[in-house]
Amino acid sequence: MRNILTIAGRELRSIFVSPIAYVVMTGFLLLGGWFFFNLLARFNLLVTMYSSFQGGAEAMARLNVNEFVLAPLFHNLSVVLVIIVPMITMRSFAEEKRAGTYELLLTSPVAIWEIVIGKFLGVVAFMVVMIALTSIYGIILAVYGNPEIGIMMSGYLGLLLIAITFVAVGLFASSLTENQIIAAVTGLVMLLLLFVIAWPADSAGEKIGGVLRYVSVTEHFADMIKGVIDTKSLVYFATMIVGWMFLTQRSVESIRWR
Repeated sequence: MRNILTIAGRELRSIFVSPIAYVVMTGFLLLGGWFFFNLLARFNLLVTMYSSFQGGAEAMARLNVNEFVLAPLFHNLSVVLVIIVPMITMRSFAEEKRAGTYELLLTSPVAIWEIVIGKFLGVVAFMVVMIALTSIYGIILAVYGNPEIGIMMSGYLGLLLIAITFVAVGLFASSLTENQIIAAVTGLVMLLLLFVIAWPADSAGEKIGGVLRYVSVTEHFADMIKGVIDTKSLVYFATMIVGWMFLTQRSVESIRWR
């Protein structure tokens, strides 16, 4: 555990030393703020319109902050994560190879799985900080509105799980090459595939369609946005994270024994 935490701390420090981390975090928060502002403005417009209609009180009662503001906000932030997570993970292993410290790391008295988990936890810590900063949107809604706190917390849990899953995929992409750009593009393509793989599910037949929907990260994330924390979704995210971490370990081991 000491080795893992040491590597995680080293990875987290290296992220914050790089200007990419601050650019990514600033871009994520700016986009999140822009999405929140526009979604909230649209919600207020709907409230104003319904209040001016006869019988608008009944229609206004059906307006839900979680459905019209938080749900699309979480969805938009997940799309942004598809783009920015590979920018953070691209340097985890690729930079070690480029700088010539990769062989030194692999020959140190540390197990491969400790290296992989340590780097994983370092990047996850950064993602936790970044997502936690977006909680200001929920706080604003809680102070000035009446959101359903349980659904909002479920949405944040889903956003965190999807970010952690993306980190696991990005680390695997970074372990395949020493070029950071190639690692970023590879990670982006993999994440986009996980994001859109369920699109042909309706026309693929019942069995294949069911498999595509289960593999799709958006299907499980959409349920959590609605406040549904299903065991199936939790098992899915846990399986994806462990599976991609295992592939990363195997990729690193294959290079070690060349």
